[in-house]
Amino acid sequence: MGKVTKTEIFLLVLTLLFAAAAVAALFFTGRPRSEGYTVTTQRDDAGPQEPQSGPLNINTATAAQLETLDGIGPVLAQRIVEYRETNGPFASVEGLLEVKGLGPGILEAIRPQITIEEEP
Repeated sequence: MGKVTKTEIFLLVLTLLFAAAAVAALFFTGRPRSEGYTVTTQRDDAGPQEPQSGPLNINTATAAQLETLDGIGPVLAQRIVEYRETNGPFASVEGLLEVKGLGPGILEAIRPQITIEEEP
């Protein structure tokens, strides 16, 4: 064998790069993916809830009912229920301000929609 020129080395390296790219392409695109994401859903069989006919009693409302109020999401609704279970019923609507994450702005937004009085 004689002396290898720079052109021959360049062509050899280029050929090896193309071969490696072809193998990589076959490896990554030719294999079916057996791993993936698992999606879990939860169905609410209770059906649609009827609209609230009057102010919502914050001392008896469920978390789902509290979520229907403006500005109250699932986390805040659960905090209200947990606060009520730990500390007893709210003595006034303003007692909601003791719940973490519920400030004066939210209270003023929901004030017309809530009560602490029992329905007749």
